[in-house]
Amino acid sequence: MPERDAFAWTTMVSSHARVGDMSSARILFDEMEERNITTWNTMIDGYARLGNVESAELLFNHMPTRDIISWTTMIDCYSQNKKFGEALAVFNDMRMKGISPDEVTMATVISACAHLGALDLGKEIHLYILQNGFDLDVYIGSALIDMYAKCGALDRSLLVFFKFQDKNLFCWNSAIEGLAVHGFAKEALAMFSKMEREKIKPNGVTFVSVLSSCTHAGLVEEGRRRFSSMTQDYSILPEVEHYGCMVDLLSKAGLLEDALELIRSMKFEPNAVIWGALLGGCKLHRNLEIAKVSVNELMVLEPNNSGYYTLLVNMYAEAKRWRQVADTRATMKELGVEKGCPGSSWIEMERKVHQFAASDKSHPASSEIYLLLAELYRQLKLDAYVPELGFEL
Repeated sequence: MPERDAFAWTTMVSSHARVGDMSSARILFDEMEERNITTWNTMIDGYARLGNVESAELLFNHMPTRDIISWTTMIDCYSQNKKFGEALAVFNDMRMKGISPDEVTMATVISACAHLGALDLGKEIHLYILQNGFDLDVYIGSALIDMYAKCGALDRSLLVFFKFQDKNLFCWNSAIEGLAVHGFAKEALAMFSKMEREKIKPNGVTFVSVLSSCTHAGLVEEGRRRFSSMTQDYSILPEVEHYGCMVDLLSKAGLLEDALELIRSMKFEPNAVIWGALLGGCKLHRNLEIAKVSVNELMVLEPNNSGYYTLLVNMYAEAKRWRQVADTRATMKELGVEKGCPGSSWIEMERKVHQFAASDKSHPASSEIYLLLAELYRQLKLDAYVPELGFEL
């Protein structure tokens, strides 16, 4: 081109960013004499898609001016990469600077609240939406339904669902999943039946919730029927998540041979979640033979995950097979399998989200927390409480 304007440069940067070639996009971006806001936003979004949060942050912090898309893109960047606390921090910063969010921003922020369990902040954002005349579209609606359900406020979730006029598939899926995860399995299945009557065609996500509901309620035959219905009635091919639900359902019901047969009938390789579900069933029903099969598969898929070995060790210990306990521990040592990082939890207090992990002492109030735990444990002992020591063997 004899002359290149800002639009031409932006088009080239966007083209490279869209296909994930951020190295070429960055070279072009650095060569640009004039950068309009769109180009900055495109670069931030490109880095977000690749999970390169640091580069996205660096660009965002150096932007000379930001528009609503810039702020939303950065919030979405954090959310995509599971940094939900940071997403909410950017949203608060945005409001403090007087930038008015749009519907896309609100849906993204509500989703971040859902993942953090930040119910109070979620309620505040819901109120903000109502007071500021936002268009309650299906994105915000389904996000609210999902947020309230994930934060434990199922009644509010269903209230939003039933008051919402133009429900799409996402809204139905969120309601069914909410009922399922709270243990209202029969109600979730009834909601699915209502959805069918209203001629809303389910997708794969819907059936994950439906099959999970069957697992929670121990409805083996219902689960099998729904699993077959996926392909027969809706032409939806089962994916790994659906097989995982079925293996979990059969394993918890003690049908371990059926679960193993289902795994071996799959047309693609089962993942660690599927073998883990089978192993969980083996622990529940004390089936060491199938447990060994599961652990052998899991050690190929996740060789550094100590949890599976630990579970097998505990099963051997419960069966008083001490030789196998020693052999399994020796195998772990030989392979260099170490105890993994602990999981973490969040709790919201006074609009601030606190994160905790097992044996964590990084929190400013950790000394008070441990004193309270010691007192609770003392009171439990007075009431003759005996802890389950299965995982301490």
